[in-house]
Amino acid sequence: MSNEIQTAVLSVLIENEAGALGRVVGLFSARGYNVESLTVAVVEREDGLSRITVVTSGTPMVIEQIKAQLARLIPVHSVTDLTASGPYVAREMALIKVVSTGDARTEGMRIADAFRARIVDTTAGSFVFELTGAPEKVDAFVDLMRPLGLAEVSRTGVAAIMRGPQTFKSKQESY
Repeated sequence: MSNEIQTAVLSVLIENEAGALGRVVGLFSARGYNVESLTVAVVEREDGLSRITVVTSGTPMVIEQIKAQLARLIPVHSVTDLTASGPYVAREMALIKVVSTGDARTEGMRIADAFRARIVDTTAGSFVFELTGAPEKVDAFVDLMRPLGLAEVSRTGVAAIMRGPQTFKSKQESY
């Protein structure tokens, strides 16, 4: 097994109950694991289940430890490593505020158009763009906005799902 740091996108099906998310976050915190992105939402109200998508990084051995330890938590129903399960779709939404005037403002609008970012707020001296796409697309847009007056960024974190007919429930892993 390699010692090279890799990124993993994990989907965790968990009971929607008080303290469940805290237990998951506590696992990462207590063991010093890195969380690059964390999203959570109810996905099945009638069954009381939520889905957590967490992007983390570490050596392959650390990633395996994270998956195994997550699977042992009481409120967790299943853990799926989307990066290891085959093709998946990952998207993130971001709000990006750019404060600029003149040529920088014009250039910001041109770049936003190329990235298919929507203008959701505008004043005489600022824009707020909404951009949805792969995290790398959001990163590239933010980098291009820096010299044009980037003022603030708010990101949702990664939402991810497997491609094709296979579902999260049909691809449950146990550790």
